[in-house]
Amino acid sequence: MFDLLLLNLRRNGVMVGMGEWLALLDAIGKGLAGTLPELYRLGRAILVHKESQFDAWDQAFQATFAGVELPEPLSAAMQQWLQQSIGPQRPRREIDMSDEELRREFLKRLAEQKERHDGGSRWIGTGGDSPFGRDGSASKGVQAGGGGSRSAVQVAMDREWESYRTDRQLDHRDMMVALRALRNLRREGEQELDLDGTIDKTAQNCGDVDLAFQPARVNRVHLRLLLDTGGSMSPHAQLVTQLFTAASALKGFKSFESWHFHNVPYGHLTEDYRSGKRTPIEDLLRAWPAGTRVVFVGDASMATYELFQPFGYYGGAGAQLSGLEWLQRMRRQLPHSVWLNPDPERWWDHPTVRAIGATFPMFPLTLDGLRAAVQRLRAAS
Repeated sequence: MFDLLLLNLRRNGVMVGMGEWLALLDAIGKGLAGTLPELYRLGRAILVHKESQFDAWDQAFQATFAGVELPEPLSAAMQQWLQQSIGPQRPRREIDMSDEELRREFLKRLAEQKERHDGGSRWIGTGGDSPFGRDGSASKGVQAGGGGSRSAVQVAMDREWESYRTDRQLDHRDMMVALRALRNLRREGEQELDLDGTIDKTAQNCGDVDLAFQPARVNRVHLRLLLDTGGSMSPHAQLVTQLFTAASALKGFKSFESWHFHNVPYGHLTEDYRSGKRTPIEDLLRAWPAGTRVVFVGDASMATYELFQPFGYYGGAGAQLSGLEWLQRMRRQLPHSVWLNPDPERWWDHPTVRAIGATFPMFPLTLDGLRAAVQRLRAAS
């Protein structure tokens, strides 16, 4: 009966081991979960080991027990089976209304209600079997206030742990925090007051002030952001813009430049994609300092001929190169480079994605992915 929950957990990235799963079933058999809210709390405590997966647990629980994939008769049979395992429970009033109907009815009764109610079956209050309020025995409803017999599925639908996910797409702040870790600070700037050194020297000088100075910290990293623009990247335009904005706003790199291409750089990059003004890649490679960190951003997905056949630009001495050959040339001259892919990893089983992934270390454009990419670039310091 619980196989669907296990499948939904694995589908959402919660890799439950056999020992953990048997422990949950054993706990249920011993009567530690007699209702869905109790199963929700017990299952999360046993099967989920870090906060970043709480949202995945909520999604799996909702998919299993909210009727999305589990027929209502089977859900009711599961509830009855759980209750029988620990003996009779307080009678529960079955509510045959959808979540949307419950919300509309809640707002309607809230407008009509003029006083406090406790122990009833209609108004918003405490106790009783009304589907509205808290501490009641209705099988489902809308909670007003904390605690009580709130539906576990309703709790899961709140997605209160969504912001703790590390596999989700990034927001602006996430990007800035992750990119900040790429900085490599060295004391080689202008002289500045060393407060700790001044205190030490003054103490050693019997209280006479003795100022100490040291070079300011300067970030030595040169960062280049190369962005795939247009076509299949259009749905990711906002996410890419956030990454560009975050990198620009840091203003702490030794130098920072952003360039654009479409699909792959066919011998040139554009500083402003709309202007159409092209700069040869070979000129940029000669100008960029040694050790420059390069971050490509693109879905790496295109027609195979666009990557594997000579296309669009000559690579010196009249030799026309394919898109893949251009990428391989850039990889040889820019060894400290990574590729961020905004598409889900389940879509990466594509000839062009596999080929580009074999050329550059490829990471998903998620919080975990960006952190891993930054770590890879830092390792080259």
